[in-house]
Amino acid sequence: MINVAVLPFNSFQENTYVLSDETGACLIVDPGNNNDREDEKIAGYIEGNGLKPTLIVNTHGHVDHLLGVRFLQERYGIPLAMHGGDAFLLPQVPLQGRMYGFTISEVPVVDRDLADEKSLRFGNSELEILHVPGHSPGHIALYSRESEFVIVGDVLFRGSIGRTDLPGGDYHQLMTSIIGQILPLGGHITVYPGHGRPTTISQEVDRNPFIREVIDGEVNF
Repeated sequence: MINVAVLPFNSFQENTYVLSDETGACLIVDPGNNNDREDEKIAGYIEGNGLKPTLIVNTHGHVDHLLGVRFLQERYGIPLAMHGGDAFLLPQVPLQGRMYGFTISEVPVVDRDLADEKSLRFGNSELEILHVPGHSPGHIALYSRESEFVIVGDVLFRGSIGRTDLPGGDYHQLMTSIIGQILPLGGHITVYPGHGRPTTISQEVDRNPFIREVIDGEVNF
């Protein structure tokens, strides 16, 4: 079984996830740590629990989800994996950072393109990779069939959906991703978003106004 630690970081309260299993191997998903205090918080969790980082995985290429990449690469010598569909966003990251008051001195380098991969393995665990464009072209979600959760980045939130007004965003694609790939995972599945509190698929089917509009036929996406 996979243990999920949620560590909210930076002024956007972006959720960084540390996933680990009984072997001690771990993945870091969407590292948003951006100052010494936040760096030490994530390092303290990893090292305090005796974990062995193997990979950084980004659900997409927006700046608030990439702020901690360099720190983790330097501290643990681990690669960054991301879908190549978001590669065009990375050269903009330092400029985006300055716009929001963040300092990013180097453009993150993707070591492993997940565009053609269906799953990730670490320790004894496996995560299925779902390509869910709409918030960005190369956005992915990470689904654990065994542990019954999905990490959705900025595709779906508790009571809301991701923005589609940023470069590469597309409302039709986003709703197609949610309705066609996320909801079929099953109502019991826990949803871990890029911001805010976890939810479940059944709760979003029942209460999310954007999903209800589609299900009830009020919006033809």
